[in-house]
Amino acid sequence: MGGVVGDLELRVIPLGGLGEIGMNMMVMEYDDTIIVIDSGLMFPEDYMLGIDIVIQDISYLKENRDRVKAIIITHGHEDHVGSLPFVLREINVPIYATRLTLGLIESKLDEFNLTKKVKLNQVRPRESVTVGPFDIEFIRVSHSIADCVSLAITTPVGVVIHTGDFKIDQTPVDGEVIDYAKFSEYGDKGVLALLSDSTNVEKEGYTLSEREVGKSFEEIFARCTGRIIVATFSSNIHRIQQVIDVAARSGRSVIANGRSMINNIDIARRLGYLKVPGGLMVDLSDMKDLAHGEIVLLTTGSQGEPMSALTRMAMNNHKQIKVRKGDTVLLSSKFIPGNEKTISTMINHLYRRGAEVIYEKISEIHVSGHASKEELKIMLNMVRPRFFMPIHGEYRHLVRHKDLAGEVGIPEENRILAENGDVVSITAESAAVTGRVECGKVFVDGKGVGDVSKMVLKDRLHLSKDGIVLAILSINEKTGEVLFGPDIVTRGLFFEEENPHLIDEAREAVLQTLEELNPEAKGEQSEVKEEVRKSLRRYFNKTLSRRPVIVPIVIEI
Repeated sequence: MGGVVGDLELRVIPLGGLGEIGMNMMVMEYDDTIIVIDSGLMFPEDYMLGIDIVIQDISYLKENRDRVKAIIITHGHEDHVGSLPFVLREINVPIYATRLTLGLIESKLDEFNLTKKVKLNQVRPRESVTVGPFDIEFIRVSHSIADCVSLAITTPVGVVIHTGDFKIDQTPVDGEVIDYAKFSEYGDKGVLALLSDSTNVEKEGYTLSEREVGKSFEEIFARCTGRIIVATFSSNIHRIQQVIDVAARSGRSVIANGRSMINNIDIARRLGYLKVPGGLMVDLSDMKDLAHGEIVLLTTGSQGEPMSALTRMAMNNHKQIKVRKGDTVLLSSKFIPGNEKTISTMINHLYRRGAEVIYEKISEIHVSGHASKEELKIMLNMVRPRFFMPIHGEYRHLVRHKDLAGEVGIPEENRILAENGDVVSITAESAAVTGRVECGKVFVDGKGVGDVSKMVLKDRLHLSKDGIVLAILSINEKTGEVLFGPDIVTRGLFFEEENPHLIDEAREAVLQTLEELNPEAKGEQSEVKEEVRKSLRRYFNKTLSRRPVIVPIVIEI
């Protein structure tokens, strides 16, 4: 659905982040100008075997690349900036973001040798930029990362507010409270449409302040006599600041471990977002000179990622850090859906090492960065939009947020429930889904981007569950007579040395099938392969109730 839209019609097109957690990307277009809001990734689900990250299908943007003028970023979390290197290789346009967000983006682009090729524009809250017919003002909000903003986008049809991720924290760690006055000012002037974060819509009341985590840290640090290992997201600068503050008051030195943790701390310190007393942070190599009661280790790996620093500690194969009795491990982050099993496994291994493990389910060492129900109502009442569209969340979150908007008086016909790929056409008088564009998920596996299809994932899942069987044989290309084999080789199906009779029976099943073939079929290699495949599939399904991947290898002589 390319082409130029008509006068006085704004089109809003989500390419990611609706009906899912992560991969956020929103397109806004008017006439010959397109702006993109956020460009995030999503971490793979259990069935996505071997996949590193998941990003958006940006076919629509590539089809309209001449009209794409800018990418506006609300904050520096991976689900909002993680796909930028992949998008910018296809569509190189200026980026607008706040100072810390740009610092994190620049570090990411360095890895892809893109920093010098991309124009990065720094903005501050209450500043505005103009891109074609769009005038975009940045409004400060609280979240679980510093320098987070919402966007007030003045368009020819009216003002659209995109909240980004937010919560209403009355006592933020950095003292930067959400800009109530600016939201209310827009509400007084008149807001055409509000696009609002739905992640925590199922949670009653208000989300706890980040400072509550600091109070929990104080209590835990006071009773610990051994090393304290804190695992959290490396982008959560406010959380890291609180660890540093409590460590300083407790007389402990802080050691950063994990590449992203070290990099993000360096960026935040350099830009002035992280205040660290002189001498408090020391290198990992200095740990041997400190007593256990003098150490706080800040590390990555709170989600049980297989190669993360904390997982390697839990499995006792970290070269420099050995977890032992007396250590206390704090998992100061939420359990992201899909990661529960890996996190639980890691916790069990940490206990085997003798550590005490404290996590969200048993202690207040994590609070969300997203607004709960009452805060979402406050946003709706401050802005008082004519039209409302829930964003950022699984489908049930979007439905519940749409219903919540009804509770504060927005009429049913003015609430739009959209999904990824929907074209939402907005005028001064109406808003509705009017079409679809191509969208979807692109899998990144190592250096491959988009070369792993759903069929490949299905094969990987099949292999992981039922294993593989190779059947190797040579035949006379003229007569079809079996000259060698079949040799049967299995992996992931059963232990061959303990079940040699199964191999013999499988071989006999193949030979019997080939004997029954007519001479003409025996002369066709493709026909022989298919008959071998069917024969072995029947045999293993009957004897083991399993359906392994069957790979016949036929050599004609």
